[in-house]
Amino acid sequence: QVQLVESGGGLVQAGGSLRLSCAASGRTFSSYVMAWFRQAPGKEREFVAAISRSGGATSYADSVKGRFFISRDNAKNSVYLQMNSLAAEDTAVYYCAARNSMILSATNYDYWGQGTQVTVSS
Repeated sequence: QVQLVESGGGLVQAGGSLRLSCAASGRTFSSYVMAWFRQAPGKEREFVAAISRSGGATSYADSVKGRFFISRDNAKNSVYLQMNSLAAEDTAVYYCAARNSMILSATNYDYWGQGTQVTVSS
């Protein structure tokens, strides 16, 4: 089992940047595909980005491609989301998730963090 704790959210102006972090407990972090999701007010939670166990492969939602970048540091049991060129529509609670699998996916994650709020002012 793995526990996930997100940090780094906050208020930022449109066009700005933020870096989210997710710290995972346990000694098997490198066994998990990791991902970020987000949920805006009144909307369903949506996939943002995923990264393979080694960090060698990534996947992004079309809405964030070229602006957001996911990375991980298995030595630190952490995954990150660098968010650039933020816009008002990026405002949401961002969640870190883990999937006990070899396959990158936008669905079927086993463990979730509590989320961190990102607010982009226009």
